[in-house]
Amino acid sequence: MREGLVPTVLGTAVTASGVALRGKFPAVGWGVVGFGLAHIVLGAIDLVEHRK
Repeated sequence: MREGLVPTVLGTAVTASGVALRGKFPAVGWGVVGFGLAHIVLGAIDLVEHRK
């Protein structure tokens, strides 16, 4: 499995959860979205950095 793939997929799931939370708890939802987006960015950096 490529390095960086797990954080990217996890970040996608966390971001989707945050978007779902925005309706009921807007502040918490946006915080979760930001946390998920950070995982996506860091995972993408790992994916690009460790290309063969």
